Amino acid sequence: MADLASQLVFHPILNRSLKLWATTVGRDKTYRLVQYFSRFLAWYLLFWAGRSKPHAIEHAQAALRAASTPEHPFEQYTAIGRQLGYFGYLSLDMVVWANSIKFLSLSPETAKKVNLTSQRLWLSGILFSIVHSAAKSARITQQVRKLREAGSVAEKDPKDQVDLKAQAATLKKAYAASQYQLIQDSLDIWLPVTNLQFVQLNDGVLGIIGTITSIMALRLNWAKTA
Repeated sequence: MADLASQLVFHPILNRSLKLWATTVGRDKTYRLVQYFSRFLAWYLLFWAGRSKPHAIEHAQAALRAASTPEHPFEQYTAIGRQLGYFGYLSLDMVVWANSIKFLSLSPETAKKVNLTSQRLWLSGILFSIVHSAAKSARITQQVRKLREAGSVAEKDPKDQVDLKAQAATLKKAYAASQYQLIQDSLDIWLPVTNLQFVQLNDGVLGIIGTITSIMALRLNWAKTA
């Protein structure tokens, strides 16, 4: 019995889960997964049977890092825009949450304005992220093309071939990461555009979208704990 308890307590998955939840991003993405899956489940049961808070300062820090990182200018600007959009969204979202639990007392009109502004900032952050991922993917595609041309020239030199293969592997990994983020953002964007009433999607669709993107984000952060 003691051995079983020891195996459970020191199980690698439990250790990785604790590492994941020790981070703000890990807790946020777990919260979003539960939140949107619950939203979908509630809609599903109602439809068929009846008829954070995260720390916004991390995004401000990420924006400062992006500003000081020597990157391609357009990608740098869009990265900064993304982080500032998320910073504003999460800051106001905490105000909305504090008002919902009666920690703050906002008038209905003020609460509505704050919520709408937070959703606009969320949307702007996602749009910047989509543009950033698309631009980065296009740049990497051009680099891969040039690398292939260089490979055909240096195909007789084994040392050059090894270097080119290493560069190609790095570019392939970066391209996959940018495409992964692009897919996630392309799904996530439907949440704020629906909240802003630009489109009308039901809770079932929004629940599925939120669940998928939460799993995608958790998958990335889970890999970082290894």
